[in-house]
Amino acid sequence: MHRLTHGPVWGTATARGPRSVNADATAAYTDPSTGEVVFALADGVGDEQSAARAARIAVSTAVQVPASQGPAAALAAAQRAVRASSGGGDCVLVVASPFDGGYRVSWVGDVRAYAWNGDSLRQLTKDHTLAEYFRDRGHTPAPTMEHLVTTSVRTARLEEVGHAEAVGPAGLLLTSDGVHKVLTRSAMAELLRVPPQGAQALVDAALAAGGHDNATALMAEFAPSLPDLTTTPLPTASPA
Repeated sequence: MHRLTHGPVWGTATARGPRSVNADATAAYTDPSTGEVVFALADGVGDEQSAARAARIAVSTAVQVPASQGPAAALAAAQRAVRASSGGGDCVLVVASPFDGGYRVSWVGDVRAYAWNGDSLRQLTKDHTLAEYFRDRGHTPAPTMEHLVTTSVRTARLEEVGHAEAVGPAGLLLTSDGVHKVLTRSAMAELLRVPPQGAQALVDAALAAGGHDNATALMAEFAPSLPDLTTTPLPTASPA
């Protein structure tokens, strides 16, 4: 659990699940001169060490970009770093930074960001998947399409990056698909309504519900009740 002097408190949790490698990663960095913070969560593409490495590179690079430059600049920096890395790994990524009155978010792939008002969650991101592509065109996708991403850190063009802004929420939730494709949004909100539930409760619930993927969550909140949040700190993911 971490706190800014005049900013959000946040906590993270992750679990490898039944996979052989934990290819999720999350990071946060507070600029000591400004107090501004940047959050990032990545999900490596595949169950391999190269995917985990790409996710770690992406989040560690993204959070070093000043919040004043915005999450789009942070994601662009992460892309340059992943493309310059050896090994060919790839990942999907969501980057968020709080500002006076809310949060700004940029993403590629099927990681998600939700605004939290203390009672319910509102999804800010839209999955970049083959399933969403067909839904947007009035077709019913096959279940396997839910896991086929159409953008990633290594491959996305500038115009394909998603952007969103939430004004006025008490908090922000970032999740990998091992959480939000197992738990419904209402189930996640129900867990978060019960103090001191947070990131760890979501990860535990996803695995208990039969999740077959890495599960990772980052919860940030301005609400004064959050210091009681029980989570597992996670600077970056590590292989099994």
